[in-house]
Amino acid sequence: MAGLITRRARRQRVFRWTVLTVLGVFFALPMVAMVEFSTRNDETWPLLLDWSQLSATYPELSTGIIASLGQAALTALLMLALLVPTAIWVRLRLPRLRPIVEFLCLLPLTIPAIVLVVGLAPVYAWVNYFVGGSSLTLVFAYTILVLPYAYRAIDTGLSAIDVRTLSEAARSLGAGWLTVIWRVVLPNIRSAVLSAAFLTVALVLGEFTIASLLHRTNLQVAIEFLGKSSATMSVAVSLAALLLAFVLLLALSLFGDRRQSSPSGERRQSSLFGRRRQSSKESS
Repeated sequence: MAGLITRRARRQRVFRWTVLTVLGVFFALPMVAMVEFSTRNDETWPLLLDWSQLSATYPELSTGIIASLGQAALTALLMLALLVPTAIWVRLRLPRLRPIVEFLCLLPLTIPAIVLVVGLAPVYAWVNYFVGGSSLTLVFAYTILVLPYAYRAIDTGLSAIDVRTLSEAARSLGAGWLTVIWRVVLPNIRSAVLSAAFLTVALVLGEFTIASLLHRTNLQVAIEFLGKSSATMSVAVSLAALLLAFVLLLALSLFGDRRQSSPSGERRQSSLFGRRRQSSKESS
């Protein structure tokens, strides 16, 4: 019996490492090819690291980089400002609406980007009329696009803590709802909020379809135009964007693991419970 279990474990281990090796080679080969192609010209990467020279040589690329960074930051801020209070309020006060809110937030995941553009085009005609044709107006479309991923991250964070008990403890101590959200709930879901923000940044930096069809400028549109004149620089910028997204997701994973292993959340909850018990004793 022990020999059978050992052989089965060995086969599972071999199968696991075989799958991981195949997937690693599958994902690593394009990256290696991009590195090899982008380093054929010795001036590509030094030019990419010199912002002033890059702006003078490829002004469209520098404009696209600035636009994408601004879009990513504003989209993350708008998404968090809308989604975090809504998710907390629905979980605390309107639990019956949670399936409806979840359905609405996950709906953009089932709609292709090309279909979203068809619906957003008339809206952006009015946006152009009232606000202008700035590339930062894509923030509204991107906020809708990232809702499924951001909502799932925030909802998972809220599910990991007892939101109702924490809010009741804070309310019994005289805290208002804004204080409950800002000083009690948010510190306990900080890793979930950062997960939603990092995922938003990664998605915005890689988005092409909506920006291209709505005739706005971002990093991916600039890369597509740059590929017609300088293929090596286009591949180098694409590789840098991929590495940036990988670093963001790796930082998210490491920070999430560190937050899970940290006892600060437990200390915060026990402190609230202790204060609540002390307040109830004094009142009695």
